[in-house]
Amino acid sequence: MMDGTARPILEIRSLTVSLPAGGERAHAVNGISLAVGAGETLCIVGESGSGKSITAQAVMGLLPPGLAVEQGAIHFEGAPLPSDDPDAMRRLRGARMAMIFQEPRATLDPVQRVGRQIDEILEVHGIRDRADRRNRVLELLAAVKLPEPRRLYRAYPHQLSGGQCQRIVIAMALALEPALLIADEPSTALDVTTQAEILALIDELKTTRNTAVLFITHDFGVVADIADRIAVMRDGEIVETGPRDQILSRPSHPYTQSLIAAVPSETPGDSDGDGTDTVLEADGVSLTYRVRSGLFQLRQVAAVRDVALTLRRGHTLGVVGESGSGKSTLARCLLQLEEMDAGRVVLHGEDIAAATGAGLKAVRKRMQVVLQDPYTALDPRQRILDAVAEGPVIHGESRADAREKARALLSLVGLPPQVHDRYPHEFSGGQRQRVCIARALVVGPEVLIADEPVSALDVSIQAQILALFEELQQRFGFALLFITHDLRVAASICDDIMVMRDGRVVEQRPATELFADPRDAYTRALLAASPGRDAGFAGAVG
Repeated sequence: MMDGTARPILEIRSLTVSLPAGGERAHAVNGISLAVGAGETLCIVGESGSGKSITAQAVMGLLPPGLAVEQGAIHFEGAPLPSDDPDAMRRLRGARMAMIFQEPRATLDPVQRVGRQIDEILEVHGIRDRADRRNRVLELLAAVKLPEPRRLYRAYPHQLSGGQCQRIVIAMALALEPALLIADEPSTALDVTTQAEILALIDELKTTRNTAVLFITHDFGVVADIADRIAVMRDGEIVETGPRDQILSRPSHPYTQSLIAAVPSETPGDSDGDGTDTVLEADGVSLTYRVRSGLFQLRQVAAVRDVALTLRRGHTLGVVGESGSGKSTLARCLLQLEEMDAGRVVLHGEDIAAATGAGLKAVRKRMQVVLQDPYTALDPRQRILDAVAEGPVIHGESRADAREKARALLSLVGLPPQVHDRYPHEFSGGQRQRVCIARALVVGPEVLIADEPVSALDVSIQAQILALFEELQQRFGFALLFITHDLRVAASICDDIMVMRDGRVVEQRPATELFADPRDAYTRALLAASPGRDAGFAGAVG
């Protein structure tokens, strides 16, 4: 950790980055100052649009077109950063400073083997001997704890999991042992156990290599696990900074207090559904994929194995587990978007597994889904009022009646009439998710399936969307199947929780019982891996 006498690796002084004219504010970053020393992790925390990523891009010399440093200075290893010299910046990037981005698959070249992608960095920065480069790449793959480095050296990105791809990106960033590592939301899209592994890896590399780490996140659980110091940003300005324990337990700024208060608690609330009216039952649901593993070979993958569940009116069943556990595949089976190998799905006494034509259309009206990514769920060319009204029109209502229903639902989810004729790109992520919720509920479903609906949202927006789900469930009485990898989220909204692993249900119990006394070792491992579990956030709500 940086002390008062050590020279910081990175020092930002009164940095201001301007935005194009006509925006909501004049500056993306406005007069911020911060420093991070060798062997220290400084976490920058704030909501989307607060200026976190722009700060990192300014340091790396990667500001998007239209944005420019208006004033201020950035010093790296005691010298002014050569931002006006592209060649000098290229020599620094990768060699002395490196960045890990949020989406590893977007960072990696899909048509190039991952070993070659790391090798290329070494070659560009002057390591000419091919054998030396190969040995160094294998050492890096082992250092980031990837199994079978020689096999993975020849793998393509699509053959790896999300966590493995993120480890590859970390290996690329560390290839030349940079003095500064910038990590921009590197674990947001990962399940809880993989996230814990990535955070532990970054922390270990910081300690063993004495690297300065600038870690950008909106997740206070991650902050509690990895930060030495915290800087809180809002609207381009730093509103509070200090040691981790001070910020988490004694935040002084109202904005910081509100962010921490929005962190979900791992203490489930009391169930308040009536618990008597069974809406949907599934029994023996199984689905096996056949995946080509060679030119003439097919490999069988049991995605869902003999799953049973019950959804009751006004109740929420949470489905938790790691990526690949079968959560989303189970949802597609229930929605009849996948043809099951075996099993029954019964909606109010009617087996819908064999529904076709008009019968399947009626099922679609009674069961709706809210997906993880509101950005891709909406047609960018369709105004939101039309997007929400589309469902009732498909199911036979007049356009006038459908639009009237759409207006009512949009207003109910907090989007006033003056924005109903806007396009999706004019809304934030949280607002788009509200549109998706309105679109799902406008046809009056009995079952709503929400597949990771808040995983990409800021903690404060996440809290608003979770509260909205609860409010709408109380109003309309639908049964909710809520899929998540975040146990804090599951605790805050679910009455019962089903834990899945490798396509099977390993535990299914009321949320209060499961969190108090998890029976299965896998459930205990998920709970132990939850970031910030022992932080004791000031004001965290349940």
